[in-house]
Amino acid sequence: MTQVAVSEEQFAAVTTSRGSTIRLCYQTFGSPSDEPLLLVMGLGGPMTWWDAGLCTLLAEAGFYVIRFDNRDIGRSSRVSGRVGLTRLVRAFVGVPAEPPYRMSDLTADAAGILDAVGVDSAHVCGVSMGGMIAQTLAIEHPERVRSLVSVMSTTGRRTVGWQHPTVLPMLLAKAGGKEAYVAGSVKMARLIGSPAYVGEDAEIRARAAETYDRGVSSAGVGRQMLAILTQPDRSRSLARVKVPTTVVHGLADRMVHVSGGRATAKAVPGSELLLVPGMGHDIPPALWGTLVEAIRRTADRVSDSPADR
Repeated sequence: MTQVAVSEEQFAAVTTSRGSTIRLCYQTFGSPSDEPLLLVMGLGGPMTWWDAGLCTLLAEAGFYVIRFDNRDIGRSSRVSGRVGLTRLVRAFVGVPAEPPYRMSDLTADAAGILDAVGVDSAHVCGVSMGGMIAQTLAIEHPERVRSLVSVMSTTGRRTVGWQHPTVLPMLLAKAGGKEAYVAGSVKMARLIGSPAYVGEDAEIRARAAETYDRGVSSAGVGRQMLAILTQPDRSRSLARVKVPTTVVHGLADRMVHVSGGRATAKAVPGSELLLVPGMGHDIPPALWGTLVEAIRRTADRVSDSPADR
């Protein structure tokens, strides 16, 4: 078996909508001659939450895999703008709020990563907030997206994709040091993880410790959260998406109710809906093969899509 090439971590300089420049950390797996695949992570998650083992499987499936740290997490830039608990709660209940940045800004960051890698367009897969970014990329920059896979995400419509009431207090809990972060990560994993594929505490702790060392910011997570809470309802706009699309959602997801996945699939014409029993709000190793197959199958539909005729 040919060994998959893995690049060193690099930085892309991206100009924001406000004219400032931020640095986004990214890394690639596989050959640049293969089909580019951009992976977009969710709230508070660095690119390493796209496990290297999963990225390797995707590269072996014929993709040039690109993963990156969203702004405000990992080794990417932190931006300004304080978001307090009261502001988040008010936004959660629907009171208008002006966020430091919006979903469109996170989407422009993703397009900036493609520019840095020298890729005009890519297959795009996003999970949770990353799915929202991927959907927005297909809407606002359709020329950059070859196919779309939206995983455990939603449309932005408040009546779908809701959270279990036990989740929000943990999301809003004040962060402490490394040990507190690790302990909180174990609790959150037990709350929203896949009940049919429960991981060992030691594995969860190790990933949480790595995430903390890579760089976490409660203020940054608050800014990302406010971007989610103030995002528009994309239901009508998703009807304009013409690229092959697959929506993957766990039937046991407590972070984003499966209604969010069903609504996304309903909104995108011709999309495939893959509902996974026993899957929560994570991608355990036992489901890597399922996701790789879904991404590969969706990418293989590109030649049959109306946009390519």
